[in-house]
Amino acid sequence: MVLNETYALSDGIQIPKLGLGTWLVDDNKAAQAVRDAVKIGYRHIDTAEAYENERGVGEGVRTCGLPREEIFVTTKLAAEMKTYQEAAAAIDESLKKMDIGYIDLMLIHSPQPWANFREDKRFYDEGNLEAWRALEDAVKAGKLHSIGIANFEQPDIDNLLSGCSIRPVVNQLLAHISNTPHELIAYSKSKGMKVEAYSPIAHGKILKHPKIEKIAERYGVTVPQICIRYTLQLGLISLPKTENPDHMKSNAKVDFVISDEDMRTLTAMEKIRDYGEFSHFPVFSGK
Repeated sequence: MVLNETYALSDGIQIPKLGLGTWLVDDNKAAQAVRDAVKIGYRHIDTAEAYENERGVGEGVRTCGLPREEIFVTTKLAAEMKTYQEAAAAIDESLKKMDIGYIDLMLIHSPQPWANFREDKRFYDEGNLEAWRALEDAVKAGKLHSIGIANFEQPDIDNLLSGCSIRPVVNQLLAHISNTPHELIAYSKSKGMKVEAYSPIAHGKILKHPKIEKIAERYGVTVPQICIRYTLQLGLISLPKTENPDHMKSNAKVDFVISDEDMRTLTAMEKIRDYGEFSHFPVFSGK
């Protein structure tokens, strides 16, 4: 069962292959979402400072009935934190809000502040190194176990590797059928990182895609299940977002294999250009 499967990160720590994403889950509903997920079998919870639900996620981890060390928790340093002092303070604030003793994995959420996403990449090189130094010091202090990045492109990765003492173990990227950054995934892996796929179901924009529906029908599964399985077969860690326990259960029923031919078809699927109501978010804006 995929919920029992893990990858070894480059620092030797095990990370579950399937996690629960919590973006857009309200803070007052996050604790119950975590408890429901853990009851179903999830052991990997993904949040972020920017999601404004770290407190609720932490409550869910504390009250789920399992020992702390059995739950892998990821959070993310706000994209705007580009000085050592800002980043160090934000790390401590996340620890305080979550109140779970330590954080398993913390990522720099974006190489640029969200207001400047994908703009003037080099302007933030020094800021990312400063933020990374704060993350490294938090690892040395035992506050964090592993550290990584999100939404980093090749130049951003190269900049970080040029000045780090602890290498990033993960790059979390937007990746789903019809929008899979294969070159960036390969480059991240070549630098020793596992790649995590957020929004593997494209925020529902893919649910009525006739070609994907046809493939899903052939396997007797749902479109979300084929989408999640696609990311897993690419060797990615998949992070579907939901607070619905029925969806959590369904999302974990992906112990089937997509054929090589169908994987090629899904890989070549035309790119989604319009994410509808989500298009105003930087990562879905086409930048």
